[in-house]
Amino acid sequence: MIYGYARVSTDGQSLDAQQSALRSAGAEKVFAEKISGARADRKALAAAIKALGPGDTPSRHEARSAC
Repeated sequence: MIYGYARVSTDGQSLDAQQSALRSAGAEKVFAEKISGARADRKALAAAIKALGPGDTPSRHEARSAC
């Protein structure tokens, strides 16, 4: 199974594009959260890691902002 993880840092940002890209890449389950990457207590990331089993594949969509 492919598990996806999407994260944005602020409430003003949307997870929609990341979740869509992960599903398009084959993710059957997407864990998502709005939390700073500097925080260690990312519950959705911990849940995604815990869900992984033998043969599963983790996937993370890398969002790039325009400079």
